[in-house]
Amino acid sequence: MPHQDYQSIVDAAVHCAYECEHCEDACLGSMPECARLCRDCADICWTSAAYMSRGSRFIPQIVRSCIEICEACATECEKHKDSPHCQKCAQACRRAVEEYRKVASVAGIA
Repeated sequence: MPHQDYQSIVDAAVHCAYECEHCEDACLGSMPECARLCRDCADICWTSAAYMSRGSRFIPQIVRSCIEICEACATECEKHKDSPHCQKCAQACRRAVEEYRKVASVAGIA
């Protein structure tokens, strides 16, 4: 897949990373597990955007991890119904998973 074909996935990954960074900052101290998962999710999403931007041959391996980490982050954030930042983060994570699954299905790892 040429790197241009990843644009919607890169956009979703960057948005997810952005929301996770915000959520992590808001949850520090009060919800440590949420903050940790958000940090992991942000890191892997920033990394995936970089790999996709350069059309790396390791995209399938990264996407596999992205799906797992984004799902874990979304599940944790969804528990915090009274935290708007957590809800926004969960939505961004779920959207990123949808996009990552497109790559996974093309790569035969879905």
